[in-house]
Amino acid sequence: MLWMAVAGLIFASFMAIVRHVGSTLDPIQVAFLRYGLGLVFMLPFFLRLNIADFQSARFGLHAIRGVLHAGGVMCWFYAMSRIPIAEVTAIGFTAPVFATIGAALFLGEKVRLRRILAVLIGLLGALIIIRPGIVAIELGALLMLIAAPLFAISDLMSKVLTRKETGPALVAYLSVFVTLTIMIPALFVWREPSLEEWLWMGLTAGLATLGHLCMVQGFKIAEVSALQPVKFLQLFWAALIGFLIFAEVPEIWTWIGSTVIVGSTTYIAHRERKARTKNQS
Repeated sequence: MLWMAVAGLIFASFMAIVRHVGSTLDPIQVAFLRYGLGLVFMLPFFLRLNIADFQSARFGLHAIRGVLHAGGVMCWFYAMSRIPIAEVTAIGFTAPVFATIGAALFLGEKVRLRRILAVLIGLLGALIIIRPGIVAIELGALLMLIAAPLFAISDLMSKVLTRKETGPALVAYLSVFVTLTIMIPALFVWREPSLEEWLWMGLTAGLATLGHLCMVQGFKIAEVSALQPVKFLQLFWAALIGFLIFAEVPEIWTWIGSTVIVGSTTYIAHRERKARTKNQS
């Protein structure tokens, strides 16, 4: 669980830098720089892969996944420049909820009543945070509600691809297609970053890579269902950094909604683990 706690702190720090740089650079350009520089960081890793890893029979599916993921990334980066860091984090917790819906609709997975209720409760948590009809919905919050299902679809496509593809190939294809997709709109808003901005963006790419490595290590040594509650620490880090650096004070509704969402995703992960155990026995 320590790995996930550290990953949460790293991702919250990454978000703070994105928020800072996004105040001077267009969010789409920031997204492109993060992924473009991320490719540079991962190049030594990619060079160690075998040619066979890249001989995909599903090149088109990789491309579609990359485009959809890029859409989620652009929505996420725009939201980061518009709404509090804690709110971005909280709404982002709904991705597993959307993944459960997608698995039932597109992968034919059986979703019984208790998981359906958990999904509905998770969506209720998101509604508690944004409170439509009670307060004006921020564009950033709306974009996060678009980003979450896009990331969920990307995860589902990854699940399909892993049946015949290697993990390293999935990472490589996703990184390349996301970078190429975001590059197109980034060209229309591009301005030459200052040296300071280049340094900040290099740091974001490094932090994002390190955060993912910590998260993968966490998944190696603990069950997903056990790690879900630890994700709540990321909200704590996000709220703390947002308060200390940007004077952002999360509303009580953000905390309540986040608690509901994390409880929902924890239960969903628990049910998935039980289903896997039953199938293997």
